[in-house]
Amino acid sequence: MPSYAELSDLLDPATTVVLTVECQQGVVGPDSALPELAEQARSSGALANVARLVAAAHESGVQVIHAIAERRPDGRGAGRNARLFRAAERLPVQQLSGTAAVRVAAPIEVAEEDFVVRRLHGLSPIQGTDVDALLRNLGCRTLIVTGVSANVAIPNAVFDAVNRGYVVVVPRDAIAGAPSDYTPAMIRHTLALVATVATTDEVLDGFKRPRRVRRG
Repeated sequence: MPSYAELSDLLDPATTVVLTVECQQGVVGPDSALPELAEQARSSGALANVARLVAAAHESGVQVIHAIAERRPDGRGAGRNARLFRAAERLPVQQLSGTAAVRVAAPIEVAEEDFVVRRLHGLSPIQGTDVDALLRNLGCRTLIVTGVSANVAIPNAVFDAVNRGYVVVVPRDAIAGAPSDYTPAMIRHTLALVATVATTDEVLDGFKRPRRVRRG
């Protein structure tokens, strides 16, 4: 667990970005295509904590990027090279472009200054999307990764960000996966090896702490 001073050093609003991953109505909302995952995201408090982090980011001047997974109604450009993709084609709720399913889910609020990045293929919110270019243009040094799922998209995002040179912070109570015991195991045995793991409250406190003056 990082000290408050260490976490505060990482969370300079000028160089920090909050990334929400697949926090969309068709994934974590009441009419989710993946009800077990949606239940975990809500009952664990993860979705509420994502909303808290986003709200605090808006207040603190921290940039927010919402990463959305969707597909065209005709399926063009979508991959079929994994069981997950083929199973998604048969789900009763489809993440179709332009529908309610691909809107950011309540209680997360999207501000005018937020970016919403949509992908039509792949497993990662970073690889093959505009996210990396946006982060670099924004001067990002620290990326806070939140959302779902701890099974697939979250580890993809963390690894991709680390491989591109960003420092990653994972609020352990602002990500979710299924079953319920999988997320803490993923954090402990995998994500903690490459990212700074904290709690939502610790990150929020880090946003509030005064910046230490760096002398040249």
